[in-house]
Amino acid sequence: MTTTAENFRTVYGKPPAGVWAAPGRVNLIGEYTDFNDGFVMPFALPQRTRVAAAPRADGVLRLHSREAGEGEARGWAAYPAGVAWALREAGLPVGGADVYVESDVPVGAGLSSSAALEVATALALTGLYGVELPRPELARLAQRAENAYVGVPCGIMDQTASACCRAGHTLHLDTRDLSMRQIPFGLEGWGLRLLVIDTRVKHDVGDGAYASRRAGCEAAARRLGVRALRDVSVGELGSVLGELPAAERPLVRHVVTENGRVERVAALLAEGDARAVGPLLTEGHASLRDDFGVSCAELDLAVATAVGAGALGARMTGAGFGGSAIALVEAADTEAVTKAVTEALGTSRVFAVVAGEGARRVL
Repeated sequence: MTTTAENFRTVYGKPPAGVWAAPGRVNLIGEYTDFNDGFVMPFALPQRTRVAAAPRADGVLRLHSREAGEGEARGWAAYPAGVAWALREAGLPVGGADVYVESDVPVGAGLSSSAALEVATALALTGLYGVELPRPELARLAQRAENAYVGVPCGIMDQTASACCRAGHTLHLDTRDLSMRQIPFGLEGWGLRLLVIDTRVKHDVGDGAYASRRAGCEAAARRLGVRALRDVSVGELGSVLGELPAAERPLVRHVVTENGRVERVAALLAEGDARAVGPLLTEGHASLRDDFGVSCAELDLAVATAVGAGALGARMTGAGFGGSAIALVEAADTEAVTKAVTEALGTSRVFAVVAGEGARRVL
């Protein structure tokens, strides 16, 4: 198998100055909380996007993908182009580059393939031009690229996870101030596995749904007189719901209870009681399905089938309307749960994951 550097040479006729890699992520718990200044708990996947690059003196950014070929500043290429724009907008001395991209992060599976591409590109461009950026700042600029250039109003979680996660840990991130804790997440040592269930489906009903739910959460926060829904506690939930219109109540209920679930999962993992996390995953899925309305029939089937086959807990992960679910299982039950889900969904792909390393230079 040819290497990323060799593939770069084939495309551009010269060797790259370096190769940088950034992972996709699984969000263990904390969905749709990041744009509400809340708490999230992602970990990095072993699967990653690799970017080989060499500087250009003319300021031009040339882009080529193993999967998609040559790119213009739209479609997949808008993400790396947006990163170059965001770095330059921030006043950083980043010039032109020849860029070659290849990835084994599944696209459209809710595993942050876009953030992996953004972060790997940001590392490559800053590396080429000797720019030193703290990882949280690099993640912030990658998010700005997606928000302002690509036009996706995502929160900060995905880029921070890709940039900052550590192998064998899950990242407890406060998205308000970007303070973070690395919490040990060595499932194999506890006799557990985490399965990713890629349903291989994406429903068009999800188009624009992310933005509409974000707008609903922000409207509710304004109505309640708080900076963000993060500032509403679980104990206050019963009283504040009555102050809101019916359409906003389930959105608020999900965000507030989900923040509570993140904190409970963090405490359980810190105590080494990973098995007790399972029911909280399933509880979170019910909230995403019933209150936030971002699940779909295939994700619901995946979760119900996994739990029915012996999983300790399961939930959708990512933005929903397709994509992936995760299931926490006893190691001995891995095969049975995998078989049950595969048979139920037919087209799904199920694979076990461990907490991988965050973004770094690899050559």
